[in-house]
Amino acid sequence: MTASRTSTRIDDLVSEVVVINRDEIEKATGRTLTELLARSAGVQFSSNGGNGKASSIYIRGTEARHTILLIDGVSYGSATLGTPVWENIPLEAIERIEVLKGPASSLYGSHAAGGVVQIFTRQGQQGFNPRAKVTVGSNAYSQFSAGVGGGAGALAYNVDASASRDRGFSATNPAVPFGNYNPDRDGFNQNAVNANLSYKINSDWRVLGGALYADGINRFDDGPNRDTRARVQTQAANASVEGKVLPGWQTTLRFGQGSDTSHAIVSGFLPGDFTTRQDQLTWQNTVDTPVGVALLGVEGLTQSVDSSTQYTVSRRRIASYFGGINGTYGAHSWQGNVRHDSNSQFGGNTTGFAGYGYKITPNLRAHASYGTSFVAPSFNQLYFPNFGNPLLQPEHGRNVDVGVTYSQAGHSVKLVHFENKIRGFITSTTAPTNIPRAKIDGWTVGYNGRFGNVTVRADYDKLDPKNELTGKILPRRNREQLSAGVDYAVGAWSVGASVLHAGSRFDNTANTTLIAGYTTIDANVDFKLTQDLTLQARGVNLTNKDYQTILGYNQPGRGVFVSLRYQPK
Repeated sequence: MTASRTSTRIDDLVSEVVVINRDEIEKATGRTLTELLARSAGVQFSSNGGNGKASSIYIRGTEARHTILLIDGVSYGSATLGTPVWENIPLEAIERIEVLKGPASSLYGSHAAGGVVQIFTRQGQQGFNPRAKVTVGSNAYSQFSAGVGGGAGALAYNVDASASRDRGFSATNPAVPFGNYNPDRDGFNQNAVNANLSYKINSDWRVLGGALYADGINRFDDGPNRDTRARVQTQAANASVEGKVLPGWQTTLRFGQGSDTSHAIVSGFLPGDFTTRQDQLTWQNTVDTPVGVALLGVEGLTQSVDSSTQYTVSRRRIASYFGGINGTYGAHSWQGNVRHDSNSQFGGNTTGFAGYGYKITPNLRAHASYGTSFVAPSFNQLYFPNFGNPLLQPEHGRNVDVGVTYSQAGHSVKLVHFENKIRGFITSTTAPTNIPRAKIDGWTVGYNGRFGNVTVRADYDKLDPKNELTGKILPRRNREQLSAGVDYAVGAWSVGASVLHAGSRFDNTANTTLIAGYTTIDANVDFKLTQDLTLQARGVNLTNKDYQTILGYNQPGRGVFVSLRYQPK
């Protein structure tokens, strides 16, 4: 479980976690990964267009660089930007996603001031389990994917491959800054493969390995009537050995490598090649104790930049050790964590977390937590020519989280309040500087329920994210957002609809440029032709709402996507 780095029941956690399973991912056909994530409580997004375009995620109103992205435990993102790279990750490779909301630096180190998103790719199971899917849709979209997972005895394996083509739409409109408007189609093509293998040495030990690779061609505009193309590559690989040292003592030794590459094929204004790599070695131990599961570990991370742009410093190393405890007893649950990171550029930083949950009644549970965080400046913020500020210092945050959940007979209601104060907040201006403080205050209320064959969900977020020096709202955050959905299944049929309402947002730090709010409606219909064959139809933005999340960049209009999926039971 991402929230504790140990196996923990979700209803015993003292942090707020959202789990997105494979069924929900299937319903996201025609949407990007960031659009899927933004339908979760406490998560917002912005994007420079459609498929393959640069995108950002804001968890509970924090910055895009305040979220860590893990792929099967491997840290993945851009060291130059200091943010996760979402736009080249294929949905077909994903089995489930866990979104941890709130500070997690005491578990995962720098950049987890807002939370962690962990992607778990498809894994092998016993037997022989083939699958295939073909999709066609609006804007000449097409995708074919096929995979097989299986296993026999000590061996388990999984392989998935996909190829997608999207002619796209014009990502820009005349309002785009610097006149970078070109009314052409900005498409995205991608080929991807994911593979995993595990082998049980004996009843107590096994070795595992896996890799995700995606290669895309992205078209975008970086000048008047300029049709720019770039090749983007995503690589995330891991190898580990795990097992039982003694009764109650489990250990894992894992090596992971995440690499993000952008290579300009045709460039108008922004030529250049960027490759950032993160090499990670982790030794983690969990030990059963009378007061819960103890966590002890050490970790080494090296971030490096290889670019046609010259950086004063292009590599840094972080050595870390961490520990913690989480457990339950009767109506009580608790978690505590501490971590120390020694950064080759910024020295040592220690962060902590403490949380407690209590079942007031069998149906009513309250929880509270306090956590600290830190975020080191990115290579771009420090050293990018004519932009960076080498005097920047890390940000330090303190977060308080209080919530209550009522559950009964298949229904649950949750109310959460959080307050995140960040000292030395780094501004998103053309000359990044540390300002005294930013404060993000917010509420989330959510409902999940089942009425026979009907399931219903609804989440509402209210945010007040401010630069406390100026009193201005942090840019590109909606101060309110509503996400809701309903699904109905009977016999061979499954139908559903979802709505996302995002309030208005400011596009700049001065709060002089306002982007209007929007509401989009999606729908899905599935029909099982046979036990193994399913026909799926998806409609996105059915009202054809014209909207933006960043000034001058269009978002998808109405789209229809039809899929035929083969998956033997």
